[in-house]
Amino acid sequence: MEFTAKQIADYLHGTVEGNENAAVHTFAKIEETEEGAITFLANPAYEHYIYETKASIVLVNKSFKPGQPVHATLVRVDNAYESIANLLTLYEKTKPQKTGISSLASIATSAKIGTDCYIEPFVYIGENVTVGDHTQIMAHTTLCDNVKLGNDCILYPNVSVYHDCVIGNRVTLHSGVVIGADGFGFAPTANGYEKIPQIGIATIEDDVEIGANTCVDRSTMGSTIVKKGVKLDNLVQIAHNVIVGENTVMSAQVGVAGSTKIGSWCMFGGQVGIIGHAVIGDRTLSGAQAGIGRSIPKGNTTVLGSPAMDARRFARCNAVFHNLPQMSRELEDMKTELQELKKELKKQPKQK
Repeated sequence: MEFTAKQIADYLHGTVEGNENAAVHTFAKIEETEEGAITFLANPAYEHYIYETKASIVLVNKSFKPGQPVHATLVRVDNAYESIANLLTLYEKTKPQKTGISSLASIATSAKIGTDCYIEPFVYIGENVTVGDHTQIMAHTTLCDNVKLGNDCILYPNVSVYHDCVIGNRVTLHSGVVIGADGFGFAPTANGYEKIPQIGIATIEDDVEIGANTCVDRSTMGSTIVKKGVKLDNLVQIAHNVIVGENTVMSAQVGVAGSTKIGSWCMFGGQVGIIGHAVIGDRTLSGAQAGIGRSIPKGNTTVLGSPAMDARRFARCNAVFHNLPQMSRELEDMKTELQELKKELKKQPKQK
């Protein structure tokens, strides 16, 4: 399927600069382009590629001013990164969706399967499970008893959803995701650790995407909740009784300890660790590897470092840290000079 520059500009409410009949049939990165491909330029660091690209069409921001002639047709838009995402979404929607239930799937007679679902071989669906319309479930995925799964979901191979958990509409769970495993609850006794039964559930609201091998534990009581629009990367751990607010995003290897409450529109870089029972306010931004050991209830702040602190304070501390070797040498020199001054003072005769 081909689209012209004019068609793309009309769809994105942009303008064409160059040949409006230039046609494309595929996507490519700006550094790896070919004729018939569309690409984009959003990061100025990649600008040099636009002058040598073989792509037929390049999406650019309206503010872009080329420093050299550009041979490709430009489509100017308000936000090139957002626009390429819109086109990729449109492209995905044009793909035909598979339907049908494999005879090799094991589905309890009490389960309710929606219309136009696709269920691959070796899927297990337990008693009283509900699966919504147009949902796709890939091979070796397990939905334990009483799970509720919404419409238009995609569960990739080897996803496990434990009993009684609830998953909303348009949720994507990548391979190896585990929803509703027991929270890490053990009471110390004289003879070791006694397991605390985890009788709650995990709830995943609408429009959530969860990356490969990420775990969302069930609550001790009540529900662990991942609210609508949340995006979790691979290898993220959400512990029992945690609440993750709407449209929050977490990069790989973030770990959130039990009973922490995270606000909406927060962003956490890779390997951030958050202590249990903390309250993190809306729009908190955390740099990679930050160790958040206290609540940040006010939100609307950026933290860095471990222990995490305000970004500006961290920058000042980091500047001092990098100067520590020089400061140490200067301190040693001062100590040496002080000792020599003391020796000189001892040599001087005492005044009567």
